[in-house]
Formats: sequence, structure tokens, C-alpha cells
Amino acid sequence: ITVIILDRPRHADLIAEVRGTGARIKLITDGDVSAAISCAVQGTGVHAVMGIGGAPEGVITAAALRCLGGEIQARFRFRNDEERERARSMLGHADETRVFRTDDLAGGDQLVFAATGVTTGELLQGVRFFGGGARTHSLVMAYQTKQVRFVDTVHMFDRDRPPAVRL
Repeated sequence: ITVIILDRPRHADLIAEVRGTGARIKLITDGDVSAAISCAVQGTGVHAVMGIGGAPEGVITAAALRCLGGEIQARFRFRNDEERERARSMLGHADETRVFRTDDLAGGDQLVFAATGVTTGELLQGVRFFGGGARTHSLVMAYQTKQVRFVDTVHMFDRDRPPAVRL
């Protein structure tokens, strides 16, 4: 299997442990939300994403994975007492042992997820500029309607001089 891990010093022990199992590791510098979504899309070659990331990214990822029928499991890892107290004031607890699952992080049926690639990754193409415009690749998903759309868009910056649209 292939496991994606953010290339951060805090992940050194995790990287060694995953390598010890014989799994292939792909280190990334950013884009952990896109990487996590790639786990639930066939053909990306990504099977798992592991590591410590941000709570907002975890919630965004959970919404996308709900749309795709995927799963995320997460726990709090506070960097300091200030973060711990902030969680306690917002949630009423700061339990670092509780495992939050996909439905805990993104409940309900009115979920919509949208993302546009900035840089090219496993899932989306990055922005491609050309004379007079740019081309973007986006993903739009809706949980309730069970729709997944890949949107390929050409943006024309100068309407008086339309660009030559190309593949």
C-alpha cells in the first residue's frame, strides 16, 4: 500500500514505523486535504494518509470523504495549553483519547464539497496559465445527491482579445 505523510519533523517516528511495515511512503510538503480525498478515489494509487494535521483540514476532509463513502479517524493533538483551553471552551472538552470518526466531524445530509487544484497532485491538476487566460481543474461533490463532478474550466482574462483555448 501507499501511505502519504506530510514531510514534517514531527512525523519522523511515524515515517520510520510505516516504512518498517513495508508500505510505500509518499512525502508531501502540503495538500493534505487533497491527499486524503485521493484515498477514496480509485486509480490514484493512494491508500492511506497519516500524520498530525490541522483541525479545520480534518473537518473539510471528513465532508469530502462522506460524499465519497470514505472514512477518517482523528484525535486531538494540542501543541500547547492555549489550544487545549480553546477546544474546551468551544466543545466543552479537550479529550485527547477520543477517536473522532467521519460522521462526528461532518454530520448531516446537507454536505457539499468543492475544491480547485492550485498545484498538480494525485487528484487535481494545478492552475495552467497561457496567453490571455488560465485553465483550472475542480472537484465538486454533494452528499445528498451522490454526485461527484470534475470541472475543467477555461478562464479568459481579456474578453476583447479571447485566448486560443487548447487542451
